[in-house]
Amino acid sequence: MTPVIEIKNLVVKYGEKTVLHGITSNFFPSEIRIVLGISGCGKTTLLKSIVGLIRPTAGSVHIFGQELLDPDTAQAHALLKRVGVLFQNGALLGSMTVAENIALPLAMHTTLPPEIIDEMVQIKLNQVDLPAAGALYPQELSGGMRKRAALARALALDPPLLFCDEPSAGLDPVTSAGLDELLLKLREMLGITIIVVTHELFSIEKIADNVIFLQNGKVLFDGPLAAAKAIGQGPVADFFARKESHHR
Repeated sequence: MTPVIEIKNLVVKYGEKTVLHGITSNFFPSEIRIVLGISGCGKTTLLKSIVGLIRPTAGSVHIFGQELLDPDTAQAHALLKRVGVLFQNGALLGSMTVAENIALPLAMHTTLPPEIIDEMVQIKLNQVDLPAAGALYPQELSGGMRKRAALARALALDPPLLFCDEPSAGLDPVTSAGLDELLLKLREMLGITIIVVTHELFSIEKIADNVIFLQNGKVLFDGPLAAAKAIGQGPVADFFARKESHHR
């Protein structure tokens, strides 16, 4: 199976400080991969490197078989249209309705007539279980609804690849579980590859096929969730052992 993302010996430095030390990993079609690790381990830097926001110091990243050398080229723009991003705080524009927010990528990147865009917006709202929210403004939505609306916008161009940065941040357990269910449903329905940065154990156990665990900018583990949980000692074991202390 051809990887959707191929990372080879990726090194990223900020000035003199090396943040990622020779990361190598493949991400495959239709998998849900969770990027794990404590704060400052390089998770966000890895995501930014994949989508071309940070230029690697060494090594390479290929998305759909192509290397993103300069994010400002026409080739890079075409490539990045195939990638959706759900930002941590949703990043919806407050001055626009939910429907207008979702329509934005369609209006910017396609030549579709307004009535077709309206239809597509409604399809996206239905996909994230917000059929009646189009006319509302972001500030009128609950935290969970905002995340769903932002997810609808991330999916507007039907990308085969979706990045989610801390999707459960700030949500109560019930809302968070609902969002996990939605991600599983979307993967089932659309066959997309979903890459999630999170440290929420319940989410990880519910949605992850595979996990990549970073520490100090290096890969400590990369493989199936079950294998990660079977590790007896060390940082990966400590990470998953938090669940027990969590409930005491």
